[in-house]
Amino acid sequence: MESTKQQAFAFIDRHREEMTALWAVLVGHESSSADKAGVDSLAQRIADILKNDGATTRIVEFEQAGNLLVATLGEARNAAPIGLLGHYDTVFAKGTIEKRPFVIHEGRASGPGVLDMKGGVVILLYAIKALQAAGYATRPLKVVLAGDEEVAHARSNAAEVIQQEIKGCVAAFNFETGFVDNRVVVGRKGVGTYTMQAHGVAAHTGNDPQKGRSAILELAHKIIDIHALTDWDEGTTFSVGRIKGGTTSNTTPDFATMEIDVRCIKAAAERKFVAQLEAIAAKTYIDGTRTTLSGKMGFAPMESTPEVMRLFDLVAQTSAENGFPTPTPIQSGGGSDSSNAVIAGVPTVCSLGVKGERNHAPEEYAVVESLFERCKLAVACILNIDQLNFEGRSA
Repeated sequence: MESTKQQAFAFIDRHREEMTALWAVLVGHESSSADKAGVDSLAQRIADILKNDGATTRIVEFEQAGNLLVATLGEARNAAPIGLLGHYDTVFAKGTIEKRPFVIHEGRASGPGVLDMKGGVVILLYAIKALQAAGYATRPLKVVLAGDEEVAHARSNAAEVIQQEIKGCVAAFNFETGFVDNRVVVGRKGVGTYTMQAHGVAAHTGNDPQKGRSAILELAHKIIDIHALTDWDEGTTFSVGRIKGGTTSNTTPDFATMEIDVRCIKAAAERKFVAQLEAIAAKTYIDGTRTTLSGKMGFAPMESTPEVMRLFDLVAQTSAENGFPTPTPIQSGGGSDSSNAVIAGVPTVCSLGVKGERNHAPEEYAVVESLFERCKLAVACILNIDQLNFEGRSA
């Protein structure tokens, strides 16, 4: 008799073409974060696949953001679930697929979202299929997939929903973008997006220049102040990434706005930097102007707890057992929903998706063979999870 793992691996080997075909379908089904209809229809498509595999599914609807999918297989199993995380929205605008369709060339797959993270969704789905086919019945498998991850849940409360849904899982795996050098993410910076808006007084720059109060000049002073807040030792960085304002070159601008990206390692840093930004907003350089501040943390930091590192050790051990490349743990500057799982008390390892490079860029590609390797790794990690004795720690 073949072991459960051998049966699951054999299932993956037999379904390589089917996995690749689904990958092409998911990439071809565009789901830009800005295209709610596209995201929501893809959520339903994935839900239908999971239903066919015996899962109970639920769509959490949002008015101004892509919907979120929750699915559970084996709800009746008497054990804490294993969480499987990811997202199906992409950064690529609707219509991109017409210019860059899904293509495989010399072992690399390309197309919008092929790496981030349509390939990861295929891995998640086929890990479940393989385990089901092999008769796995130890723990429930709980899937939580977001539809607005790429915009940091700016127009939804998806972060809170994910925390609620994943709470109580014994551990979780996130199938975000994998790295070609086999790095695995065990910690991520928190990501905040804040906006400062300056209001001034418009005037003709030729006839009444002295009556003008430039909102752009006010923000120019504040940009320097904001960038000076960066603390490399603490790991908190500030970057003004976009500014706009004014109407014409011969009119003193009475309005200007800028967007600020803030990244931090520790959740406790948020209180400090929000107070710093509020102080800068309250300060006035140009008499007659005023500035407001708005925004929030889109992703809290994913902190590398001892339990997270133990879960990483399990991934590394499982890789070695099965002849897969040795992973190395890293801290990433980018955010993901793994942070919400860790906040909920669930040890989580991130970036177990298909391996590749250049995500978010036109040159984005994924290594085709890694689709199957990572699917087998996910299966093997799930089968090994009880080696950790995590039961009850995440509840």
